[in-house]
Amino acid sequence: MRQRIAVVDDDKNILTSVAMALETEGFAVTTYSDSEAALKALLADPADLVILDIKMPRLDGIEMLKKIRERSLMPVIFLTSKDDEIDQLLGLRFGADDYITKPFSQRLLMERIRVILRRNEMRRQTTPQPDSQVSVLGSLMLDEGRHLCTWKNRPVDMTVTEFLLVKTLADKPGHVKSREQLMNAAYGDALNVEDRTIDSHIKRIRKKFKDIDPEFDAIETIYGIGYRYKND
Repeated sequence: MRQRIAVVDDDKNILTSVAMALETEGFAVTTYSDSEAALKALLADPADLVILDIKMPRLDGIEMLKKIRERSLMPVIFLTSKDDEIDQLLGLRFGADDYITKPFSQRLLMERIRVILRRNEMRRQTTPQPDSQVSVLGSLMLDEGRHLCTWKNRPVDMTVTEFLLVKTLADKPGHVKSREQLMNAAYGDALNVEDRTIDSHIKRIRKKFKDIDPEFDAIETIYGIGYRYKND
């Protein structure tokens, strides 16, 4: 059976364009312009993944996500405005798997969807797959196949973007990665991403590690250049 993606947005142009792109990629698509109707339908019949706009009338994306998380762990990608960093933080705090800022590239969205669906499927499995690429660097473990990260054997829940940034830094410990290099690793050449977007991601990544280990200091800021993963 085809995997089903639900798209929830009050902008009908976005609904149409995203649905067409998803169908072209072989997904079954259900669209909703009314968030309350979408919530009722998705709780009754969960999709494989939900693409959810934050700014909607009546029931906004944050509230809808909170209600979904009370009943379901179905993956959610937020669509958010370029400067709504607070909304992005709230969305991740309440259990979004990732977010993409508008305007966005359809190719980038498809890449994120496929990674999250693959990660979600592999998380259901109890053993690593033979083709899983596992990297261990001191206290850090990255399982690329299952898109899992642990620090001192404790899981660190990361979005797709955050995982890609940590992997890029950890692949060459001691080497400085510029913001441009990190942008390319996380976003490719699909979007023109501002420097502060990478800085915000790194800030959130550090917080997630520090929540587990208050002494975490493996990601260094090299002022004026970028970031570096320290050798143990």
